[in-house]
Amino acid sequence: MKIAPYLFFPGNCEEAFTAYEKILGGKIIAMMSHKGTPAEGQVAPDWVPKIMHACLQLDGGQMLMASDAPPDRSEGPMQSVSVSVTVKETAEAERIFAALSDGARIKMPLEETFWAPRFGMLQDRFGTHWMISSAPAEACVAA
Repeated sequence: MKIAPYLFFPGNCEEAFTAYEKILGGKIIAMMSHKGTPAEGQVAPDWVPKIMHACLQLDGGQMLMASDAPPDRSEGPMQSVSVSVTVKETAEAERIFAALSDGARIKMPLEETFWAPRFGMLQDRFGTHWMISSAPAEACVAA
């Protein structure tokens, strides 16, 4: 079984995923707009260039997927889910947290906790909630 987060954006999916590709070191393997698809006629003309489906491939075969949700199909800002990223190295956790922090609302600064060398939470400028941590030496982290 594989579980992949699927994020919905209010029209800035392409910008968000381009940033996530750089920050997380993945590769965008899909970025499809409504234009030229059967779905083109089902959205407002100004929504045609928006993203219908995007997929960011990450290490270990993990995927982060997303799309733009038209206003009439949106349930509002993302609030109840956080994307959790755990890396082996503290320096890498610090790099990712700093990059996602640009224009973000910091919910918990990245700091040492009793369960991890570094852990922090934020809501980035695109509205995505993140939990970033570096794994303690004894923890299992997918390589």
